[in-house]
Amino acid sequence: MPYKRKKKNKVEWIADVMREGKRFYRVCNSKTEALAWESEIRKTPVKELMIPSESLTLIEWVTKYLEYSKVKFAPYTFSEKRLAFRRFFKQVNPSLNVDDLQPVTALNYFRMQAEKRSGYAANKERKNLLAAWNWGIKYLNLPSPNPFLTERFPENRQPRYVPPENDFWKVYEILTGQSQIMMLAYLHLAARRSELYRLRWDDVDFAGQQVRIGTRKRLGGSLEYDWLPMTDELFNAMMIHRQTATNELVFPNPENGKPFTVRQHYLKRVCRRAGVKPFGFHAIRHLTASILAQADVPMVTIQRILRHKQLSTTERYIRGLEPVRPALEILSNRNSRPKVPTIYQIPKKQKSEAI
Repeated sequence: MPYKRKKKNKVEWIADVMREGKRFYRVCNSKTEALAWESEIRKTPVKELMIPSESLTLIEWVTKYLEYSKVKFAPYTFSEKRLAFRRFFKQVNPSLNVDDLQPVTALNYFRMQAEKRSGYAANKERKNLLAAWNWGIKYLNLPSPNPFLTERFPENRQPRYVPPENDFWKVYEILTGQSQIMMLAYLHLAARRSELYRLRWDDVDFAGQQVRIGTRKRLGGSLEYDWLPMTDELFNAMMIHRQTATNELVFPNPENGKPFTVRQHYLKRVCRRAGVKPFGFHAIRHLTASILAQADVPMVTIQRILRHKQLSTTERYIRGLEPVRPALEILSNRNSRPKVPTIYQIPKKQKSEAI
């Protein structure tokens, strides 16, 4: 049965048919069109629906995968996948038959990405292309093994910079209105960017002084919700914000009233204005965890606030090298080692002889 979805003020109808364990999707302009397509798919033999790989080009495979991805994934993830294919087709002919794509071609493309950008960027391209081909193997009868199943490239990833709490408040103080309240929400809810971007007033329960946070950072990409209490400070700020709000979104893009998508350089610019070292939105989430840990909040409680499924993920957020420190201190507290004086501890007479 078709279902509708509102995207960018446009209503789309999604036709969705399951045939012999395989799912077929299509984005339609109307319910009538979606119903007609579903009816046609149900009447067509499955063998005819499965396009032989010999007649499929790379661009046809990608087009079908992106149609599926547009329905399946969040807008940010869909955009990431689409950009990956654009880069890929700058190096590889999109009219190439899928059977003619060789692993060495994929490897050379990843190598170029590693050289021009980074090993991390190459591995990210590999992840997206690998997933798309696996989808094609399952639904489009693409050849196996997957040509994108190459070795990963070495990554030189720097540890995430987490600002001192004072720097956060310096940034907070120079902001006004919605931007300032949004910064407070990042800190007091330990929220991810996308979680605040999609937050609606329906998700804010003023009577219960709590907020419903939706995340896709779970298995399968389905949107899951958790309720978090609002601090008194955040509650008061949200109450004031609600009185002047005219949008169903709590934090809409003021330029168009729609959800934010990417604000890649915004916070960096604000940090420079505040005279502090630039940090990202996700670093605020780490800062929240760090503040709670320093206040001796139990790890399980921090896990619930961060909404991690695994406690080990929370521990990685806040512990770092700290568990190693007491162990290393054992080495400096050993009294059985020989007392070796430094050059500054040698008596003057002995020092002159030594020299």
